[in-house]
Amino acid sequence: MPLRYLELVLFSTYTELRAERERSYLGFVWWVLEPAMMMAVFYLVFAVVLKSSAPDYVPFLLVGLTSWQWFKSCVSHGGNAIWSNLGLIRQVKLPCLLFPSVQILADTVKFLFILALLMVILWCSGYKPNITYVALLPVLLVELIFAAGATYMVAAVTPLLPDLRFVIEQFLQVVMFISGVVFALDSVPPSMRVWFALNPVVVLVDSARGILMHARWPDWWALAQVAGISLLMCALGIYLVARFTPRYVKLAI
Repeated sequence: MPLRYLELVLFSTYTELRAERERSYLGFVWWVLEPAMMMAVFYLVFAVVLKSSAPDYVPFLLVGLTSWQWFKSCVSHGGNAIWSNLGLIRQVKLPCLLFPSVQILADTVKFLFILALLMVILWCSGYKPNITYVALLPVLLVELIFAAGATYMVAAVTPLLPDLRFVIEQFLQVVMFISGVVFALDSVPPSMRVWFALNPVVVLVDSARGILMHARWPDWWALAQVAGISLLMCALGIYLVARFTPRYVKLAI
């Protein structure tokens, strides 16, 4: 997508967030309230009902779900962006990549609000800021690229296979439970733990927990591998969108 469209992406993101705020009575409060309700449900199930004995389980859960929800929202919303704008694509000549990019940026803005609230909660709980916070930026940057790559790939294919969006939602649920978001991978049998560790989300979530909870530097080699995979996914997603763009126009008829 040419850089001259950057201003359009930023303005579209602003209008998207403003429209979303005005569609409900509580407005932007839902940006924080919605993930907070989801965290409460998982806490009720795993900490209260199943009585998880893991130490520091509440911050463990909060960090994991905050990181995961950002990725999931980008893929869920951005993955449908081209499909839901097929009519506009037929009428106006715009780069199709613009639509998922706006959704990714909008979800990233909401994530930053939630991350700020998460940090306040952690500080009040005794997890003080530390020098490893400087590593948070590269970790979040890699997660953004990873989310963008997955989103572009899903957004490219969904207009051709609209029913895929239902499969993606279920697939994301499965990925969450094999990513160590709601339970520690230490509780997984060693024979299966090796396969779980191949999941890039595991590296990203574990890196965020290490920084925010334990003042631990990320595994830079593992993070570099995830960055490489993410860049390849981005390149493939952008290629697929460009490859299928002529077919999107015909689908809108």
